[in-house]
Amino acid sequence: MILSQHKKTSFVVGLFAAGLLLLMASYRNIGDPGQFKNLKVLPQDISKDSLHDLMDGYNEALGVKCGFCHAPKSNGERGMDFASDAKKEKGFARHMITMTQNINKNDFNFANSSRPDTINVVTCGTCHRGEKEPSAFVAPEKDEKKGVSSMVYPNKFEPK
Repeated sequence: MILSQHKKTSFVVGLFAAGLLLLMASYRNIGDPGQFKNLKVLPQDISKDSLHDLMDGYNEALGVKCGFCHAPKSNGERGMDFASDAKKEKGFARHMITMTQNINKNDFNFANSSRPDTINVVTCGTCHRGEKEPSAFVAPEKDEKKGVSSMVYPNKFEPK
């Protein structure tokens, strides 16, 4: 009877330890520095899950697939060479990522966050709206009788 109780306790403790290890391994999912090659704008220690989520967000914001920015492998293998800078679109993307980070940090950091890189008021989707090229802004037509206020307050909600 003592032996069977010991086996049960050992099993429960072992199961708990295994679960705890799995939880710890998946909780932070922090990448090893150097895990990804040629990251110039994104953090070097970004987790694999975070990087994939971020890239999926860029795909949705621009309505594109990975091959829009990433070059295919040059050795004849299938897949993308994510470290390659062969495509000019990747350079444009880095510039635009830096631009949105700076806008958010400098113009929307109202709480003086110590992590302004996490502020996402302005994103790729703000302008691109699911398109490779953002649409040109077309101003509403000016009503000559009402002047500029008809453009600013188009629904007759003019200030008194």
